[in-house]
Amino acid sequence: MSDAKGDRPRGGLLMGRPFGVPVYVTPTWFLIAALITWIFGGQIDLVLPGLGRARYLVALFFAVAFYGSVLIHELAHTVVALRLGLPVRRIQLQFFGGVSEIEKEAETAGREFWLAFAGPLLSLVLGGVFLLGLQAVRTATVPGVLLAALMLSNFVVALFNLLPGLPLDGGRMLRALVWKLTGNPMTGTVVAAWVGKGLALLVLVGMPAWAARAGASESTASVLMDAVLGAVLAAIIWNGAGSSVRVARLREHLPELRARSLARPAVAVAADTPLAEALRRLELAGARGLVVVDGAGEPVALVRESAVRTIPDHRRPWTATSAVARVLEPGLRIPADLVGEELLDLLRANPAPEYLVVEPDGSMLGVLAAVDVEEAFALAMSGRSPTPEPSNA
Repeated sequence: MSDAKGDRPRGGLLMGRPFGVPVYVTPTWFLIAALITWIFGGQIDLVLPGLGRARYLVALFFAVAFYGSVLIHELAHTVVALRLGLPVRRIQLQFFGGVSEIEKEAETAGREFWLAFAGPLLSLVLGGVFLLGLQAVRTATVPGVLLAALMLSNFVVALFNLLPGLPLDGGRMLRALVWKLTGNPMTGTVVAAWVGKGLALLVLVGMPAWAARAGASESTASVLMDAVLGAVLAAIIWNGAGSSVRVARLREHLPELRARSLARPAVAVAADTPLAEALRRLELAGARGLVVVDGAGEPVALVRESAVRTIPDHRRPWTATSAVARVLEPGLRIPADLVGEELLDLLRANPAPEYLVVEPDGSMLGVLAAVDVEEAFALAMSGRSPTPEPSNA
């Protein structure tokens, strides 16, 4: 996918393109990196009091190395997705870890399971590598402290992501298992989403309770911070679970998103036809699209609805239809049998207000308006069928 300006996360910094996938660091990463540096710097002082202020440089190195581990976790998902033929739009490193934006769903429950398991598995492997490295150094040293912290953090990332609730990797694994047992991916999504919401409530209640119990040995500020982080984390899990269900319902309805059923009936006119006459023919035919054709009757341009509205009524008899038309480029021809994600992918690759819908033999079926696709997409998001009601026209 392109990382055009409109596709870049707000304020995100492009850090590279491993395997051709853009990796962005969002502004929230700098906030959590500073927080990790401050908290871990204080903990280092308890183990290595002789470091002084240099402990914060060590803590900053840990924050960067930790997010490097998170990036490797996400790259594991990305590599598996690419091997399965699933496009990955981008990877984001943000406040609570990272996310790989995979644009399509795995075709089978088994592929979904391994796609989800790849990240936690690699985090466990990294934790094991740091554990082995820890055996070669003294614990009460800078390398020892860093290796111990990276080992522990990778094991925590792996175990946390294995919790069986969406949007966590463990939730996707649970979804895959339920999908395999029931044969219905939507059932798997609903089950895993409800488990995810249960986890969110557990985090919301459990973290403040744990912080209060540990309050005797922690400062009030630390207890309050644990409670706030628990609430933020619970909100992220809750919203992610709900979003997973909405996206699943959308994908469930996407096969109903068909170019053939969304195409508007169209009228073909010559390039020099006065706009007023072309609109008269359009109304007489009960159509909603205008296509400019050459002398042989081949479509050469599409009339832009937005451009027509800019021409006052009194000028339309003296304005050629071609003046408000866009040349028909190859990307503006849509096969009538295109459906679902394939249709959306083609529209995203060739953004335009109107497209010509053609039959397999190349003949014109009608005009597809981007606004109609957007409305159908919104209907799909609401769980209703995006297929429009039959027209009496």
